[in-house]
Amino acid sequence: MTRMNARLREIPYNYTSFSDREIVMRLLGEDAWGTLDELRTERRTGRSARMLYEVLGDIWVVNRNPYLQDDLLDSPRRLNLLVEAMHHRLNEIEKRRTGDASARDTKVDELLHAARSAVAAFENQYAETRSLRRKVMRRLGAITRRDNIQFDGMARVSHVTDATDWRVEYPFVVVHPDTEDECAPIVKALTDLGLTIIPRGGGTGYTGGAIPLDRLTAVVNTEKLDTLGAIEQRVLPGTSGPCAVIRCGAGVVTKRVMEAAEAAGLVFAVDPTSADASCIGGNVAMNAGGKKAVLWGTALDNLASWRMVGPDASWIEVERLEHNRSRIHDAPLARFRIRRFEPDGSTLRGEETLEVEGKRLRKEGLGKDVTDKFLGGVPGVQKEGCDGLITSATFILHRMPKHIRTVCLEFFGDVKRAVPAIVEIKSYLDQHPKAILAGLEHLDERYVKAVGYATKAKSRGRPRMVLIGDIVSDDENAVAEAA
Repeated sequence: MTRMNARLREIPYNYTSFSDREIVMRLLGEDAWGTLDELRTERRTGRSARMLYEVLGDIWVVNRNPYLQDDLLDSPRRLNLLVEAMHHRLNEIEKRRTGDASARDTKVDELLHAARSAVAAFENQYAETRSLRRKVMRRLGAITRRDNIQFDGMARVSHVTDATDWRVEYPFVVVHPDTEDECAPIVKALTDLGLTIIPRGGGTGYTGGAIPLDRLTAVVNTEKLDTLGAIEQRVLPGTSGPCAVIRCGAGVVTKRVMEAAEAAGLVFAVDPTSADASCIGGNVAMNAGGKKAVLWGTALDNLASWRMVGPDASWIEVERLEHNRSRIHDAPLARFRIRRFEPDGSTLRGEETLEVEGKRLRKEGLGKDVTDKFLGGVPGVQKEGCDGLITSATFILHRMPKHIRTVCLEFFGDVKRAVPAIVEIKSYLDQHPKAILAGLEHLDERYVKAVGYATKAKSRGRPRMVLIGDIVSDDENAVAEAA
């Protein structure tokens, strides 16, 4: 192991999870890391290395702190003083060079050249930022209210990550459209300005779909699209008989939809554990499920229709045809009517019908196949916002059988012997003549510890696994027997 690898934190002010190696590669390039690693084995006093790391530390700490960036944008004098201090350190390194044509001196020269380029890029980005902010404000200010366009540190910090807590780049701007109609013009403007667009709702995802990976990123927060329609009885295309449906804006919190359905004696089947904070747009984009997915499937199974804005600012409306009102993989064929409109939302570009075998939309034995982002070509669903911005959706609602019993099973000892119980429980209830498994939630050891689960068997310690199942039926005796 080299000394460089043994000492991972020599860059000052680095409070992030990035190692020195990652920072050097991001600021100076991959070749510079190799050169620096070689020079470290030949270190003499270490003075030059410390000064180089101080320069990188100054750049890094400012780049990772939007509040410091705002301060430097407001005070060109402070920016100039900081840049001068960086150049002073680099000049001191230059003075310490031997000046001969040795391999070591050549490597030092390469590092200095890379460092001066990094300082120049750091300085220039402030003028570029001021210019681009003016352009963004001018374009978006004609579409939505100016206070919906946020460049400040607070907005950028609160949109840098999701539930993963993984931070890569801070967004350049955060936009909060007031209405669904504003979304297409906003996408068009941001695309024209060369910004990467990331849709975001409640920020509860665990896949990193809402995390900016590029500095020139615009996060479009849909939380203001919170219109929740009344529950309606509607005959869906290609079906007979009315079905209860509810239309939701992308920013509606999942819990609100669940409560609206419950108040009408119905069930909203998409019930992820993040229901108190997650939003409908994210549920569609992630194809969210929940413990009721066992009975009624995930978001895809329960969608009657949805609207979204494509990358080219066109409108896409998707409507499920011949809905089987149950798990989509139980249907021999899943059919979707896809209509595309110009950015004005009214001029029809074209219409097509997408047909996919129901079984292709599921991986056998799984609630959903998270590796299948294409999902038969169905727009929006399970794409994590990569193919468009979900703006609203209409879901079918269900009626829960009259009687329900919740069963909790705690497993101690070897987890390998406990896991098969999941399949055994489902198989048992699938064969039951009257009782149905309406939900099954699995809590692993880490989750049990995180939530402070209180076990019923005090003398056994904390369980290694917990299963919570809902058994339902219109026959009370059948529920009791199955439980």
